[in-house]
Amino acid sequence: MPEGDTVFRAARRLHTALAGKVLTRSDFRVPAFATLDLVGRTVDEVVPRGKHLLHRIGDLTVHSHLKMEGRWDVYAPGERWRRPAHQARVVLDAADVSTVGFTLGVLEVVPRDQESEVVGHLGPDLLGPDWDSDRAIGNLTADPARPIGLALLDQRVLAGLGNVYRNELCFLRGMLPTRPVGQVSDPGRAVALAHRLITMNRDRSNRVTTGVDRPGRRFWVYGRAGKPCLRCGTPVRRGELGDSELTLRDTYWCPRCQT
Repeated sequence: MPEGDTVFRAARRLHTALAGKVLTRSDFRVPAFATLDLVGRTVDEVVPRGKHLLHRIGDLTVHSHLKMEGRWDVYAPGERWRRPAHQARVVLDAADVSTVGFTLGVLEVVPRDQESEVVGHLGPDLLGPDWDSDRAIGNLTADPARPIGLALLDQRVLAGLGNVYRNELCFLRGMLPTRPVGQVSDPGRAVALAHRLITMNRDRSNRVTTGVDRPGRRFWVYGRAGKPCLRCGTPVRRGELGDSELTLRDTYWCPRCQT
């Protein structure tokens, strides 16, 4: 599931593959940009912003978001794609490399000086060079009645966390996801832990929050409904939490370790 660490690694792969190179192919397979041709332009950089990817190409920015199923692949010229062609939304190639964005939840091209219109709403980026913990804490505590599990997923509060980290953070801080933010004893520690966890995982192929990189042992509660809590043995419970039916996401918690 793409979260901030996954997007960070994707941006690094794409930057390594494309930065400083002239595009030899530009194929946008979405109606709004089907006629756009970036051939001959140089890719300046590819950077992550929370869960968003930004290809900066001259005075333009290709903005994409993986959502739940998207991915960017990097191939050698002529190499067979690992996903079917009908899932490709954009192809950006240089002389020695081919990059393909598959099933992207968002794909658009905007003037580079207007990037703020597509990512300006985001809170501090947990993996960004300008990470601002004080601002993140202020955003988190701005609505004391809001459940902590909803606030942590809100990209306007802090950018980069997804459902895995939301559940694991709540467990590690001993909080039910439904606990109001105003009842969290030290929100700053939750923010610090979020930053530490995602930073620790940004270079790993397997996301781990327990310190044990083995199947079935990587997470404390996420995906472990009905299984014994790795700390106390109590069966882990599963529910749903969201601002509306459209935003409901699975929650996992230990009824003994979290209050």
